Amino acid sequence: MLLPMLSIPLLASQLTIADPAGDARGDGGYILPTRPAVTAEMLDLRAFAADSSGDTMRFTVSFGQMGNPWNAPSGFSAGVTDIFIKGALGGQQVLADTGLRVREQGGWQYHLRVTGTGATLHEANTLGTLTTRAAPTVQVQGTSLIIDAAVPAGNYGYWVTNSVYTPLSAGGLLKPGPGTQPTALQAGRTGAPTPVDVLAAAGDTQAFTNDTLAAVGETRDWVSIALIVLGGLGLLITVIATAVVWRGPSRS
Repeated sequence: MLLPMLSIPLLASQLTIADPAGDARGDGGYILPTRPAVTAEMLDLRAFAADSSGDTMRFTVSFGQMGNPWNAPSGFSAGVTDIFIKGALGGQQVLADTGLRVREQGGWQYHLRVTGTGATLHEANTLGTLTTRAAPTVQVQGTSLIIDAAVPAGNYGYWVTNSVYTPLSAGGLLKPGPGTQPTALQAGRTGAPTPVDVLAAAGDTQAFTNDTLAAVGETRDWVSIALIVLGGLGLLITVIATAVVWRGPSRS
């Protein structure tokens, strides 16, 4: 769950959102694997920042601890961080293979996935068709990941999740389940969402009750609003023109 740190005006170049400590256990009942040893702090989202001061976006994701249980050369390997970026029109409503869906109308246009073995960026068009874009670059800075991605600079809404990493799945996600072996991520119900931590408004637990997640950041669809306003102006002009024609020329 998140705690807003700053009130960001529409044209601001940076959005920063903090997340409380100690909530990296899904619905509160997830039991993390012990082989390799993964601590909740390694998976605990603490802050998310989006910087649009350049031509493209830079994201900073901070954790309670920078863990590397799989000894990846990158210096981190505990989690899989997914950043979904809200599109102006259309997009995908399913948040990839996390087991979550967007709660709002519309969907995501860009999806970044970051693991200790690499990062990917996909773009969805208005019909939801995916295109692979240039891979983001990722740096470790203390307990944060600095991610530079080929996403046009702008103010966006975001869905951000963090899951347990495993090299044994295609997407790198360790799915929760009923297993009790040391390598398992245990959850209290079948089909529980994969993330162990999400950015969500304070008190919002719907990610782990009805499997939906609300966007944070700039969540208004300004393109749709502009189209509605323009449509209204067009209708008003048509009505005025019709009234003028109906009245006809004035007579002396």
